[in-house]
Amino acid sequence: MDWLDNMNATMDYIETHLTDEISYDRAAQIACCSTYHFQRMFSYITGVPLSEYIRRRRLTLAAFELQTGDFKVIDAALKYGYESPEAFSRAFKKLHGVMPVSARDIGVSLKAYPRMTFNITIKGDVEMNYRITQREAFQVFGVYTDVSTDREKAFEQVPQFFRKCDDDLVPDEINALLGRFHDNYTISALYGHTESTFKYMLCNFLPKGLVIPDKFTVLAVPVSTWAVFDVPDGDMQPMWRRIWAEWFPAS
Repeated sequence: MDWLDNMNATMDYIETHLTDEISYDRAAQIACCSTYHFQRMFSYITGVPLSEYIRRRRLTLAAFELQTGDFKVIDAALKYGYESPEAFSRAFKKLHGVMPVSARDIGVSLKAYPRMTFNITIKGDVEMNYRITQREAFQVFGVYTDVSTDREKAFEQVPQFFRKCDDDLVPDEINALLGRFHDNYTISALYGHTESTFKYMLCNFLPKGLVIPDKFTVLAVPVSTWAVFDVPDGDMQPMWRRIWAEWFPAS
C-alpha cells in the first residue's frame, strides 16, 4: 500500500537525520501530504507529537552512546542538536530520570524508545459509518481555550475547560441567546492547530443577524466538503485514530 510505504519512508528519513536538522516539510512531502496534516496524522495515529517522538529517539541514542562508549556529555549535546550541555542534561533527566553523567553507572535504569514502523493489522470486524456532504459557509460562536497536542495534557485540560464553562454558565447563556431554554445543547470546534497546541471552542451555530456579547468569539467556517462520521458512544479519540489510520489511507 502506497500510504504504508510513504509513512515508513518518512520514518527512514527521520531516523537517518536524528543528528541533523529534520525538516517537517520534507517529512510531510515524503508522506505525500501537507506539513499541517502530517503532524496531525502522526499525533493521532501514534499518540505522541512528532517533535516528542524525535526528542525521545535522540535521547535514546544519546543514552546508548553515553552508556557504552567513551562519549562526553558535551559531545552528545552537540551531536543531538542541543545548544548547550546544560540544555541537554535537563532534557536527558526529564526523559531518563537521571543526569547524563550517571548513564554509565552499573544498575542505572534508562528508557529506550525504539524506532517506529507502520503496519496494518487487518480486523474487519468494526465498520465505520460515514457520509460525504457539502455545506455552505457558516459561523459559530462561543468561548475557547488553548489545549496541548500532548494527549495526556489534553485529557486533563478539556474537562477542566468544560467545568469552568459550566461554572460560568456559558452553555446556558449560549442557549438563551438562541432562544432555547429547555436543553443545554452545544457543539465543539477544534481549530488553529500548531505543533504544540490547538484551540478548543465550546460553541453553537450563529444565526444571521444575531448580536452576541463581546465575551464570545466568532469562528467563520468556509464552504467545504465534509466527511461526517457516526460516533454512537461519543468516544472521539478512538474514532480520530481510526479516521487517520484507516479511513484516510483507504479512501
